[in-house]
Amino acid sequence: MTKKTIITSALLASMPAMLFGQSALNAFQLSQNNEPRGTARFVSMAGAFGALGGDLSTLTQNPAGLGVYTGSEVGASLDIDMQRTTFDAGSPFTSKQTRTSCSNFGYVGSAHTGSSIMPFFSWGASYNRAMSFERHYRGYIPRINTSMTNYMAATSQGYSPGEMWGGLEGDPDGAYDPFVESDLPWLNLLGYNTFLFNSQSPDGPYEGLFQPGSSGDASTQVRQRGYTDEYSINFGGNFANTVYWGLGFGIIDTNFTSETYYDEEIDNARIAGYSAIDCNTVDERKNTGTETGHAGWGLQNYQNVSGTGFNMKFGLIFKPIQQLRFGLAIHTPTWYHLTNTTNAWVDYRFDGPDYWLEGNENNNPFATSQQASWNTSMRTPWRFMASVAGVVGGRFILSADYEYNAYKSMSMSYPDDGSFSSINAAQADKQNFENDVKQYYQGTSTFRLGAEVRLNRHWSVRAGYSYRTAPATTESLNGENYIYTSGTQPMIEFQKSVQNITCGIGYRVGGFYADAAFVHSTRQSSWQAFTGFPASPAYGDYGIPANAPTPPRATVTDTRNRLVLSIGYKF
Repeated sequence: MTKKTIITSALLASMPAMLFGQSALNAFQLSQNNEPRGTARFVSMAGAFGALGGDLSTLTQNPAGLGVYTGSEVGASLDIDMQRTTFDAGSPFTSKQTRTSCSNFGYVGSAHTGSSIMPFFSWGASYNRAMSFERHYRGYIPRINTSMTNYMAATSQGYSPGEMWGGLEGDPDGAYDPFVESDLPWLNLLGYNTFLFNSQSPDGPYEGLFQPGSSGDASTQVRQRGYTDEYSINFGGNFANTVYWGLGFGIIDTNFTSETYYDEEIDNARIAGYSAIDCNTVDERKNTGTETGHAGWGLQNYQNVSGTGFNMKFGLIFKPIQQLRFGLAIHTPTWYHLTNTTNAWVDYRFDGPDYWLEGNENNNPFATSQQASWNTSMRTPWRFMASVAGVVGGRFILSADYEYNAYKSMSMSYPDDGSFSSINAAQADKQNFENDVKQYYQGTSTFRLGAEVRLNRHWSVRAGYSYRTAPATTESLNGENYIYTSGTQPMIEFQKSVQNITCGIGYRVGGFYADAAFVHSTRQSSWQAFTGFPASPAYGDYGIPANAPTPPRATVTDTRNRLVLSIGYKF
């Protein structure tokens, strides 16, 4: 059996479903909103503004807060983000980075209508950085119990190795490229065509590098970049200064890039054994089973998801008495049109026989995939908010919010633009996606509490706290589910709970204001190099057998300290 040393593929024109479809993990990445972001006053009270209003950030939370305005306002905010990420798999490693951005700016206008029924009508427009994806970490796993190559082998059982339509192996002369001309997962193709998994006979079964008696370690590096920005247009008013209403329209711009590298070093590995048929060319060598030796290999992945979307927000604030307010808000899903791009390469180094790959002293086969690109449409979760606030004497505010995110309602579909080989295949992938969402994720509850004390006519101090429950199911966090990912990225990360502790100070003189806020955020995630797997997983089999090998796992802890500075003018 011959194998290509280098495999390349062109941009996909027609792509089979279930090969690169949007994964539930990607969808969650674009749907999360676990940090208070906006003006410094809003942030310093942990975002507990659902029943208050009168702040530029309410345009992206409860648009009824716009109805509270009886004048106009313009303002902007600067965000300084200091992040520390620790990867702990028995040998902790910490990475740090600092980023600065303009996180918010906006304008609100208000007009007196002259009516006693609805005395004021307001409108506003704002920009808000809803989510920053900037993140970098790396780590070391001192001992592994299995290899990603064994996962590739297990998920390739039943695939033909031959150089024919649907086979794993590329034609050395380029007549058949399985990356383009088959429906097989690219990760498996990369592994097979670089000898990461092999078979004792042409009919299989396939076997990875890790075998009884093997030992090894692994390392990883992850760099994430990007943002979700929201541009909102809102309208609001009030009825008899008692019931305040708001309607908002949001235009969303998102861009998420992930670059990851994962490698393993394995002693007593099961590597391919070869003997020469004809020593003239590398591609005329024949598989004669496997041998034992040292193997080292790495997988680099690039993924980008970008696109635009829109959503709507509806809100009410009810003020039965001056000292008490209640708020309700509903956010529709964001309907996205997304472009997904991916490529990957594998590098494999091993101690092979002297005759293997004649002229290549490092025994270094590698495979690369060129860029693949496809379009998807995605729907994020519904969001529901309920709030209550007390205002005492115009000097003290205590506010509480509850928010529910219905993550199980995330959905995905494919535009009818020829990206997929058949409508039936696209429908099947959509159903698989929604099944995955229900298996991996659950609805979250977010609790926010904020307080403000006005010390005098110029100065105020604020504090807040928020807590969001884990969006991932217990089975996902514990590695009990078989996790399906997209493209060539097998790496998995599930978030646990998130908490934010906030404080701040504000200064007012005339219509001018300046505010500062500090946010301390902590979040833990469960990380796996790849999913746990049965011997031959079938789609829809979400359980992992108790005796299955444990993939490399770690805990990733993100600690963020943010400083937010805002200035503005009310007139």
